[in-house]
Amino acid sequence: MRKNRHMATTRTANTHWEGPLLGGQGKVSLDSSGIGEFEVTWPSRSEEPNGRTSPEELIAAAHSACFSMALTAGLAGAGTPAETIDAKADVTFQPGEGITGSKLTVRASVPGLSAADFEKAAQAAKENCAVSKALTGTTITLDASLV
Repeated sequence: MRKNRHMATTRTANTHWEGPLLGGQGKVSLDSSGIGEFEVTWPSRSEEPNGRTSPEELIAAAHSACFSMALTAGLAGAGTPAETIDAKADVTFQPGEGITGSKLTVRASVPGLSAADFEKAAQAAKENCAVSKALTGTTITLDASLV
């Protein structure tokens, strides 16, 4: 039995909230990396961002990064490494329902790989990325093509 070379990791973010949901505000700090604090409000989540973030934007960032890593690993493992991968995640929040889905859009340059094989690799990355697995119960769609 092969031992996993990597140990489990835990990443931490913290939110300090003041006031009621409507009219109140919070600050999300990315504690593990220490790279910043980001303001969040209910209107930035349910209406327009106006310079603030939301849980859905943070999930979109996580999903696009995780998917890119999974696709990179899959392509390299198949002997067809990518030159570039540009992945975008659009995460939808429906007040009253919650997070309803994530739409992944990926454009990549992968020398020597057919469009059909790229689509298969992208679908596998979508299904196997840890954030996709965490979003089970939502609809995850994929638009993948080579550039």
